[in-house]
Amino acid sequence: MLNYALDYLFSYHLRLNPPEVIGPVPDGMRANAYVAEGTLNGEKVNGILRAGGGDWIDIRPDGVAITDVRGTIETDDGALIYLTYTGVMDLGEEGYSQATQGHFPKTARIHTTPRLQTAHPNYRWLNRLQCVGIAEINFETFEADFDVYALR
Repeated sequence: MLNYALDYLFSYHLRLNPPEVIGPVPDGMRANAYVAEGTLNGEKVNGILRAGGGDWIDIRPDGVAITDVRGTIETDDGALIYLTYTGVMDLGEEGYSQATQGHFPKTARIHTTPRLQTAHPNYRWLNRLQCVGIAEINFETFEADFDVYALR
C-alpha cells in the first residue's frame, strides 16, 4: 500500500444563482449553476470566490450528477487563483426522473478533484497540488459548503 496524506487546505461557502436548466440532452439532464458570491478561509489561503464562475452539470439517467466547475479565487492580498474541478454527486436512483420534473433532494454530497493555478509568486506552490474535496449543497437555498484537502 502506498503512503499518502491529506492536508487541509481551505473551506469555502458559496451561494449560487438559481440554476439554468437546459433540460434533457443526449448525455442526460443538463443544468448550469453560476456563483453569486462565496468566501474562502484557510490557514494559507483566504479570500472570495468571484461571481461568474459556475458549475456545468450533467445528470445521468442513473441519478449521478457529474459536475464540471470553473471559477476564480481572489485572495485577501489581491492574487487571482484559477479553480477547476470535476466531481460526482449522487442524487439517488430516482434523481434523473425527479430532476426532469424540477425536483431535487434537500441536500446532496459532492466529491471533487480540485486543481489550482496561479501566476502570483506567493501562491505558486498551489500549482503543484492535486486536491480532493467534499461538499454538501442545499438545493432549497442554493448554498454549498466545501472542504478542500491537498493530496501528498
